Amino acid sequence: MPHATQHADVASADLDSALRGGPFHVALRAAIAARGLPLQRVQHHLSRHGVKVGVTSLSYWQQGARRPQRPESLRAVRALEEILELPEESLIRLLAESEAGASGQRSAARSYRSLVEASGALDQLLAELDCPPDGGLHTLGHHERLRIGARRELAERESHHIVRAHRDGVDRFVAVHHGDRGASPEHMRVHALENCRTGRVRWHRDTGMLAAELLFDTRLRAGDTFLFRYGVEDGTADEAREYVRGFDVPGGQYALQVCFDAAALPVRCHRFAQHSAAAPRNGCQELPLSGRHRSVHVVEPRVRAGFLGIGWDWE
Repeated sequence: MPHATQHADVASADLDSALRGGPFHVALRAAIAARGLPLQRVQHHLSRHGVKVGVTSLSYWQQGARRPQRPESLRAVRALEEILELPEESLIRLLAESEAGASGQRSAARSYRSLVEASGALDQLLAELDCPPDGGLHTLGHHERLRIGARRELAERESHHIVRAHRDGVDRFVAVHHGDRGASPEHMRVHALENCRTGRVRWHRDTGMLAAELLFDTRLRAGDTFLFRYGVEDGTADEAREYVRGFDVPGGQYALQVCFDAAALPVRCHRFAQHSAAAPRNGCQELPLSGRHRSVHVVEPRVRAGFLGIGWDWE
């Protein structure tokens, strides 16, 4: 019995040290060990919190082989803090610090908190719109066109989607727009441009996020393809410096075009990719600005899970 007590004291001391200094995977491993829970039990507790995470993913997380980065994974980290009886935001904070060290980006330490806040806000908006996590559509092609205004702001975004239904009865798509710092989503406007009409619109002021129903005039059957186009008038935020699109799963073709006002031309533009929000950016390549149309673009014939974007520098 004294041996068991001594072991528990050592595990508790290891956990306290890991929570203070990190990194995230060491703290997670120490917390699981201190509670004496096998990963299957941890997974079971997560499912009772409404979060689905595989045992393999949990193993990778505590080994440091992967970091949680998708919204569902970040919700799991929140739940783990409760399940493992840890101080609130203790694991989230370490995750943010791990990301800052890995990516070397100026704003990296804010990214996880922003993602957690945004994922919570998105859950709220989707719930208000009665939207299930799986909208019943696979993306075959997606073309986005951004217009940067004379104040260097994201003035407008237009999206053209080509989708295929993978179940019967799909009759809408929920579009999400996340504004830049200082955005006022209540002043944004959503325009249904082709093969759809605007339904309910909801927004979350603190995160600058807007969600809007785009209603189809038909109910798709499994296997049906559909094309639709919509736009979001923004122009409410501070100057924009990049646009990033995240992909949860591999998909079809994606094209991103950024067009600049003649009064606000960047000095350089570049493409970048990230395997996850915690990973360093790679695949950076300078993009020449076309003289006549003042635009740059990237095209991915088949997107992979992760992030893809275009960044630019002002004088």
